[in-house]
Amino acid sequence: MTVAAVILAASTEGALVDADGLPSVRRIADTAWSGGATPVVVVSFDPDGAVAAALAGAPVTLAEPAPAERGPAAQIARGVDVALAEVHETSGALVWPARLTWVGPETVTSMIEAHGVVDGILIPTFEGEGGWPVLLPGSAIDAVRAVGPDRVPAEIVADMRAAGVQATELDLGDPGTTLDRSTARADLPPYVGPPGPAGGHVHEWGAGLAEADEGPLEGPALAPFAPAGIETSSGD
Repeated sequence: MTVAAVILAASTEGALVDADGLPSVRRIADTAWSGGATPVVVVSFDPDGAVAAALAGAPVTLAEPAPAERGPAAQIARGVDVALAEVHETSGALVWPARLTWVGPETVTSMIEAHGVVDGILIPTFEGEGGWPVLLPGSAIDAVRAVGPDRVPAEIVADMRAAGVQATELDLGDPGTTLDRSTARADLPPYVGPPGPAGGHVHEWGAGLAEADEGPLEGPALAPFAPAGIETSSGD
């Protein structure tokens, strides 16, 4: 079972906004990889190479977005297509707007493990409010492609649920799933999540991120623009 992370930045500026000393997409990419997501795909415009530079040394693929007029759903599909091209066994994708910079790696791990035992869409919650990243199973991607270009990511998920796609909310106690970078990291409420991931296994949280600091990594790779007919998503 492999779950990708699809990080959506609607603009270069949104991708590079400072998040406690790191560009937003870099902080999220490090968190996603540390939590066990693979492959990690960033969907963002990058006309001058600044996003690629921010991701240097990270195991990430930087994908050029689908045409903007196709809307956020097309950007989601674009990221999933790139992930599937890299790892054919990918069974789901964490859809992750780039403004959600404070999600913890333990939340990523918990959602991936829950994906192994729970069918359908998985939505993390904090104090009863649904947040991000949302985990879409492979079976839901066709439903994403059918969504109109005017729908933002939250509406896309709501439309899918209204259409009968099964969805499960996971109370993971992570304030970073609902509070974005407009809240300073130091001002976040305390993490009150479960003592272990949803799958029941015990992990040393953040161990992967600590190991990542021991040597250079390989990325980012650059994914070519998708030909006509391949669609994807966006969000910052």
